[in-house]
Amino acid sequence: MNTTRRALPALLATPALAQPLFTRPIRFILGFAPGGAGDITARMLAPIFQEELGQPVVVDNRPGAGSMIAGEAVARAAPDGHTIYLMTTSDMSAPAFFRTIPFDVLRDFTPVARMVWLDHVIAVNPALPATNLTELIALARARPNALNIGSIAVGNAQQLGAELFRSMANAPMTGVTYRTSPELINALATGEIQVAGELLAPMLGQVRAGRVRVLAVAAPTRFPTLPDIPTAAESGLRGYNVRSWNAIAFPAGTPRPQVDAMNRAVRRALGDATIRARLIEMGGVPEPSSPEELAALIPQAVAEWGRMAELAGVQRQ
Repeated sequence: MNTTRRALPALLATPALAQPLFTRPIRFILGFAPGGAGDITARMLAPIFQEELGQPVVVDNRPGAGSMIAGEAVARAAPDGHTIYLMTTSDMSAPAFFRTIPFDVLRDFTPVARMVWLDHVIAVNPALPATNLTELIALARARPNALNIGSIAVGNAQQLGAELFRSMANAPMTGVTYRTSPELINALATGEIQVAGELLAPMLGQVRAGRVRVLAVAAPTRFPTLPDIPTAAESGLRGYNVRSWNAIAFPAGTPRPQVDAMNRAVRRALGDATIRARLIEMGGVPEPSSPEELAALIPQAVAEWGRMAELAGVQRQ
């Protein structure tokens, strides 16, 4: 009896089993339709996130308004770790396009991890008599506003990249926006438009099929898997560097344990050799960050895209 009594306090003092951080399906919200670079990336990574977090991860596409519909849904969600956001540079460029935004990118999200850098490109329909950026600019100047340059979604980083190209190159072309990347790329391939400013990732399939021709990469260096395509600087348009990135964020106020668990899931996914190879093959450069690094990057990116909007002469709507 005495032995039992001595053991009882120790048993009562044993801590309860740790509660799981995630207890129901996780919504992975993104502001893009299926088929674009963001959607491709999200659907590639979701199964790894699911394995790491122990709950189903459901991709929830909410395109429109330069990702503001999706961003608002996340900003207003409960900060319990069960809603994650594919934050992109479109969230950074939106303040340059719109006077009113339904969330504050600096205050309404909890940064988790940057994931992938995505290069922008200037591409043309192969029938256009321009084989490099210099020839395209000369053609646009010779035929003012006769060429259409397409991009996706007003307020999107791709649209700002296209506007910046027109301004820096002094190339008078007519801007046309499409709802999704597949619609834009199909319009370019069929000749509905002659030029497009878009991310490299969703274009690669059509580039390899010969239906779209990339003239230049808007990055400091050539893309590893396309070594024959020059940078904009090499093509004579110095300073035209437009790079996007995507990241994971939670609603503001999400507890640190969920943030750390999600960051580990990102690092595991981007550390997978097959996923890394696929991302590079499709035009991305995987480079995960800490929450603190992403938190420092966001205000820098907002300021940088704001400067680009000024150079492009963008007027807020």
